[in-house]
Amino acid sequence: MKNVTIQQGLPEAARKIREDVFMKEQGFQNEFDEVDKTAWTLVLYDDGAAAGCCQLVLAEGSKAAVIRRVAVPKAFRGKSYGSLMLQKAEDWLRQRGIQSVSLSAQVRVQPFYEQLGFHAVGQEYLDEYCPHIKMVKEVQA
Repeated sequence: MKNVTIQQGLPEAARKIREDVFMKEQGFQNEFDEVDKTAWTLVLYDDGAAAGCCQLVLAEGSKAAVIRRVAVPKAFRGKSYGSLMLQKAEDWLRQRGIQSVSLSAQVRVQPFYEQLGFHAVGQEYLDEYCPHIKMVKEVQA
C-alpha cells in the first residue's frame, strides 16, 4: 500500500533518502541547508518503507512555489513513484492557491519532467559540477 505524508521540516526518512541518493550515489556534498527547516517535505511510503521524497517551498503571499530535492532510492525506481510524488505535490500546492511551480532539474532527467508538463526556461547551469536547468509548470485548476 502506498501513502504520502507532508509535514514541515525534514523528517528522518527524507534525510536518509537524500543522503543515499544525492550524497552517496551522486556525490553531492552540499545537500542540506536552512530551507530544510521551513520547507514542507513530502515522503512517499510503500508498505511502510520510505520510497521517495521531495520538498515544497512556498513564499508568503506568492502564487508560485518551488519543488526541490526530488529523490527515489534505487530499490524503488521504475515504479512511477517520481510521477506519483509530483502529482501529489501539485495537488497539495493547488489546494493552497499555488498557480505555478518551478524546479531545478538535473539535465539528464529533463525528459522525465517534460512528460509531466514542465518546460525548461533559461540556460543550463552547474550545481556542484552537475548540469541543471530551471523548469516551470502552471498548476492552477
